[in-house]
Amino acid sequence: MAKTLLLIVNARAGRTRSMAPMFDAAAHFCEEGYLVSIRYTQRPGHAAELVEEGKQFDRIVCCGGDGTLNEAVSGAMRLEDPPPLGYIPCGSTNDFAASLDLPADPLQAARRITASQGRRLDIGTYNGRPFVYVASFGAFTRASYSAPQSIKNDLGHLAYLLQGVKDLSTLRPYPATVVTEDEIFDGEFLFGAVTNSTSVGGLMKLQRDQVVMDDGLFEMLLVPNPASGAELQALIRALVLQDFTGGGVVFRHVPAVTVTTPEGFPWTLDGEFGSGAEKVEIRNLPQRLEFLL
Repeated sequence: MAKTLLLIVNARAGRTRSMAPMFDAAAHFCEEGYLVSIRYTQRPGHAAELVEEGKQFDRIVCCGGDGTLNEAVSGAMRLEDPPPLGYIPCGSTNDFAASLDLPADPLQAARRITASQGRRLDIGTYNGRPFVYVASFGAFTRASYSAPQSIKNDLGHLAYLLQGVKDLSTLRPYPATVVTEDEIFDGEFLFGAVTNSTSVGGLMKLQRDQVVMDDGLFEMLLVPNPASGAELQALIRALVLQDFTGGGVVFRHVPAVTVTTPEGFPWTLDGEFGSGAEKVEIRNLPQRLEFLL
């Protein structure tokens, strides 16, 4: 019996302008013995629906940006026994792909998928809602969802940088209490992220030896509001050098985080807007889904 593969394509994602490379990828899957069904997303949330409907397939591969991957994972999390997931990155920034060195060329990505033996990765939940690699708030968080899609398509990573610079004009501290298993951080923060990625919004980078994507731990990064000029200088230096071991920046490996705040400020999940809440519980689900990487 032929193996079956569902290929979910977001044709509006950053670099998905010509379908020719995607047809090359589909042809490769066919050459490897898969009976391929191609479905295009039509609206927000559609990728999740397609994954749920495609539970009978042997493999599911999504092509798009981090938001498309987030939707596909959300759909898979609703299934009792989800098929392994493959990912062809075609978005504007592709943080998840960068963390795993996934090829940007669809044909090369397809070859890697068919050669993969599968690897189970951690998945996060934000008040029960799944995310793949990051939940963040504060400075630069808006950049990922406020930059128009057309601009992101044309400028790619530069669009995020430009939007991030614009956000500096509205930079403000966020009062919050952040609780981990062992510590409590109470104060005002310019930025916070709970991540399982070496890249956050394409703006902040973590060293590869600091991030293990299947160890049951997140990397938590908190940037406190500086109380003096000296603290501000140390903070700027830490951010410029991408060195989060000093400068007042809090960096921890944690399995879970609870954030409470007097106001439900906005978060982003995998680069997409997530509504705020006065209490946010973030949990790591160790090795929850199998990926073809």
